[in-house]
Amino acid sequence: MALNKEVWLNSIVENFYPDNSFAAKSVDDSTFVSNRKVHIPNAGQASKVVTNRTQKPASVSQRTDNELTYEIDELTTDPIYIPNIDTVELSYDKRNSVLSNDRSQLQEAAHVNLLKRWGEGVKDDHIILTTGSTQRNAHTSSTATGKRKSICKEDVLALMTAFDKDDVPATGRYLLLDAHMYADLLADLSESDKWMFQNSANVQKGILGNLYGFDIMKRSRVLRLNASKKVLDWSAEGAATEMAAALAWHEKSVSRAMGEVKMFDSTDNPLYYGDIYSFLMRTGGSARRYDGKGLFLLGEATVS
Repeated sequence: MALNKEVWLNSIVENFYPDNSFAAKSVDDSTFVSNRKVHIPNAGQASKVVTNRTQKPASVSQRTDNELTYEIDELTTDPIYIPNIDTVELSYDKRNSVLSNDRSQLQEAAHVNLLKRWGEGVKDDHIILTTGSTQRNAHTSSTATGKRKSICKEDVLALMTAFDKDDVPATGRYLLLDAHMYADLLADLSESDKWMFQNSANVQKGILGNLYGFDIMKRSRVLRLNASKKVLDWSAEGAATEMAAALAWHEKSVSRAMGEVKMFDSTDNPLYYGDIYSFLMRTGGSARRYDGKGLFLLGEATVS
């Protein structure tokens, strides 16, 4: 009987993680991540302007300023144990693989947390629904059922109009779509629209193209809303009527606070005869404006 050789490669196939470049398109509050709470002062109403004033002396008033606050969360990974035998007998470096994956998983959780905070900062009247003539199956969870109206370019035009109405600066506008909504938007564009869209891309910065003044970005998942248009945590139980939502924002309308990833280790642990590692990261973020300008949600409308 022949004895065939077996080959064990010295590398392991690693996990995939989503693109989180969207977070950089915001005001960086990371220097304050060591604090428990961050306060963002907001200017009050500007003084009234009068043409050809006749009443003198003019009445004097004081400006009332406002503030927004957000707290810093502490995210931690479950400790992971690497037996000594895994560092000796395996053909690949399991320790480096474990540490890299757990660090990436923690950063992924921090960015999902950031999106949820931004989404929760959207005013109720800043949530609009898709109006596309085509329909797609609900895709945010296995529990979600029925059809949803697809996004169309007119929906992006509606976002542009809303931003223009609020005097939001024309540069620094972004729209983050999930994979399904991005595919639907591309399908809605004409060939000439696609040509202009793709020629405005900046892949190095995560920008897939520009449409109606918005730099379009994509992520595997963005946000989900319940039937009352409230943001659902991705760990929450699914609902039949939930819908996917895209996030539109101006870079000066949202904040991020991302701390360093701290590793804890107990190498050569005498109780476990191996190594134990865990990670910690402090993170937070919020809408920056008391009036809610420059921050919208675009939800996939439920087909009745």
